[in-house]
Amino acid sequence: MASAAVLRDSEVLAEVSGSEETPYSSRLFSDITLLQSKASFQLNQVDVFAIAAGPGSFTGLRVGLTAVKAWSEVHGKPIAAISGLEAVAAASAMGGAPGDSKAHLLAPFLDARRGQIYGGIYRRLPENPLGLELASDESILSLDEFLELVKGKFPQTVDLVSPTPEVLPAARIAEILPGTRVIQVSAALAPAIGRLGFERAKRGNLVDSLSLDANYVRRSDAEGSWKDR
Repeated sequence: MASAAVLRDSEVLAEVSGSEETPYSSRLFSDITLLQSKASFQLNQVDVFAIAAGPGSFTGLRVGLTAVKAWSEVHGKPIAAISGLEAVAAASAMGGAPGDSKAHLLAPFLDARRGQIYGGIYRRLPENPLGLELASDESILSLDEFLELVKGKFPQTVDLVSPTPEVLPAARIAEILPGTRVIQVSAALAPAIGRLGFERAKRGNLVDSLSLDANYVRRSDAEGSWKDR
């Protein structure tokens, strides 16, 4: 799944998303062209580029980050680097998801393959619907490790949030976290990333093309093989 959106402040003007066999590196620029045709804008009119900086697919992150670095450098515009897990939490906190979360704590997670997930815990800040504060490290964990991390936050109410909740077996959730809600959000996270980017821009929490880096959480396969030799 990949998505792109253009916003005016926090209002989504147009969005493009889809899950296809075509590699994201081939789709990205055609998606941006389609987005421009929908919203009638040029890249040099963009004030801030917001990007999912990880965790996630190594190739997907590199493609997106490289494109945004180039646009930022060419057009002289800043970047809002957004955690993919924070975007998942925000997608539920800002509404638009079945059973929108009102919990004090949100535990977003993403499928990391190999029986692992990327996960973390965010605390909601009541003064802002998108106000989220990291309450644990973002980590790559086994399924049970993640559930135990969330269990450690009891007795506070924690909602599990993910675009792919099926990666956590319902039986294990019921056993370790009885009564915990699991909320599914859209895998098209561009609107949430854009709204979080707007909030960062208002606070001046932005980076330039040289400072932008990926949050891989774990080493790539290539780096891991090299380190182990």
